[in-house]
Amino acid sequence: MITPAELQLLLERILPEVKKPGRYTGGEINQIVKDWETVKTRVALIFPDIYDLGMSNLGLAILYDLLNQRQDVLAERAYAPWVDMEAQMRLHNVPLYSLETKHPLASFDILGFSLPYETLYTNTLNLLDLAGIPIHSADRTTEHPLIIAGGHAAFNPEPMHAFIDAFVIGEGEEVIQEIIDAHQTWKLSGRSRSELLVSLAQIWGVYVPALYQDFYDSDGAFLRLKKLVPEAPLPILKRIVAKLPPPPTHLIVPYIETVHNRVPIEIMRGCTRGCRFCHAGMVNRPVRERSVEEIIQAIEEALVNTGFEEVGLLSLSSSDYTHILDLVHTVNEHFAGRHLSTSLPSLRIESFSVELMDAMKDSRRSGFTLAPEAATERMREIINKPVETQQLLDTARAVFAHGWSTLKLYFMIGHPSETIEDVQAIADLCRAVLYEGRKVVGKRAQVTAGVSTFIPKAHTPFQWVSCDTLEQIREKQALLKKAIRGPGLKLNWNTPETTMLEAWLSRGDRRLAQVIYQVWRSGGRFDAWEEHFRYDLWLQAFEKLGLDPSFYTHRPRPLDEVFPWDHISTSVRKRFLAEDYLWSQQGKTRPDCRERCFACGILPTFADLRRAHPGDAWQCPEVKSKKIPVQDIRKSTGKLPVSS
Repeated sequence: MITPAELQLLLERILPEVKKPGRYTGGEINQIVKDWETVKTRVALIFPDIYDLGMSNLGLAILYDLLNQRQDVLAERAYAPWVDMEAQMRLHNVPLYSLETKHPLASFDILGFSLPYETLYTNTLNLLDLAGIPIHSADRTTEHPLIIAGGHAAFNPEPMHAFIDAFVIGEGEEVIQEIIDAHQTWKLSGRSRSELLVSLAQIWGVYVPALYQDFYDSDGAFLRLKKLVPEAPLPILKRIVAKLPPPPTHLIVPYIETVHNRVPIEIMRGCTRGCRFCHAGMVNRPVRERSVEEIIQAIEEALVNTGFEEVGLLSLSSSDYTHILDLVHTVNEHFAGRHLSTSLPSLRIESFSVELMDAMKDSRRSGFTLAPEAATERMREIINKPVETQQLLDTARAVFAHGWSTLKLYFMIGHPSETIEDVQAIADLCRAVLYEGRKVVGKRAQVTAGVSTFIPKAHTPFQWVSCDTLEQIREKQALLKKAIRGPGLKLNWNTPETTMLEAWLSRGDRRLAQVIYQVWRSGGRFDAWEEHFRYDLWLQAFEKLGLDPSFYTHRPRPLDEVFPWDHISTSVRKRFLAEDYLWSQQGKTRPDCRERCFACGILPTFADLRRAHPGDAWQCPEVKSKKIPVQDIRKSTGKLPVSS
């Protein structure tokens, strides 16, 4: 295997031949370099897209910080090389390596992939190949690293089951430590790789696909998953941390411009709104909040350690943070005169206030974003985002009146039960908002409509519905392109083919693993990049394997269908999701969970977690002042909870 010194010499030859060589050098401020020979476990954290995007991934930054706090572990980073760098690496036989010490990834003990979205699947295979590691899990031996993966796309792990040794389901801060402990014990024991996988499956939140077999009926619908060893748990319950760990403050400062050159501070995890299309809102329950004091301290430390001048106060719904006004005021007061720019994404229309706008007026923002998601009140009731149109117009007017000249509105087309009139209403609403802006700031008013296409996601109330066809999407986009134009208006949209890809993979089963493999073998990679996405390769792979892509996209599911991801439990019960789906067909909405508990299933699980960690402080508005029923909680042996 090539040594780091030899690899460094090769890099000196090839980096002058590629764009942005700063992506591949490492050596940034705050990177952590440990003695390779003295640690027990070496972990490479990998984001399967380019450095420019991966450096902004908060999940990997958290794990990098936590793992490097252990004396017996080192964590280093790797990203996908852009096509020019990949060509040079293959030409000169340079394996994929870590940025910190230039060790080939094949020499690490554990490789941890972040999979936040499905369009990274072919890149993941490509990185394994660049590292010289067998693509399929079944072909690896004790000489190869353990390949694990986590992230939002792991909540339906089946399309990637053949390539990943173990998936982390849910939150990784604690489970990654237990995986490392199990790996260290196994390494000392001299046992087989299969015995390592069985031991990993005993960890709460870990799914090992090799321990199960899938079955289908004569029509191709998934039937069941069978355990191949008695130790394999069913279902696999997502991992939840009772209390958010301190946010990382020694963030790595990149040499080149990345997507977000800022301090990211997660102020809250989880969401209580219950938007029916939102995967993140369903799988990240329950809500846990950080205190204002902890957030301010983290910002202070991070600014000193990085020199960044922007802070992102992050969550799924930042304006639902209990102390949001206090937080914004405190940030303004504490950092007055330090030219700090504060971004507060994910603001909701119905929870936003003029007072909050006043508090944010010094944050040096030129644009403001709201996400109505649908343009008619009927559609917003279907998706459980019941905002009155007049309320949206009033909020838009207030935004313009408080100094913003540009307003971006996020919409989706393709929602269940949507009509062409609902699509036309998007254009009408954009013009109405622009009119409100012009009354306040004149021709400086600008409205941008970002229109994506709805994709049914696993573990949501809409997991039963069909996705729009290419023809339907194109028809709706053509209407909007014609209607949203002219001075002060701008339209952004997604390519329909990318929607199809995400729709196939987000509700796919194990058979799609070979589709992904065939596409990669044919040259597919960087599917999230329009200039590299090859839709034809995916259609060819489906045809070669005798699979119908419309089976995964355009087929409505009966309520009693067993899904390929049903063995993965988010603790939000399937019967709750089914009820919510039926409510959507009636236009029936649910209020915020902070106002009323609908027994989705998360509370008993979280209560069980609290009993296991009685000393942990936590902030869960859903369960305050409620008596939690715990008598129905079933448990397996040990401390591993099992959902109903």
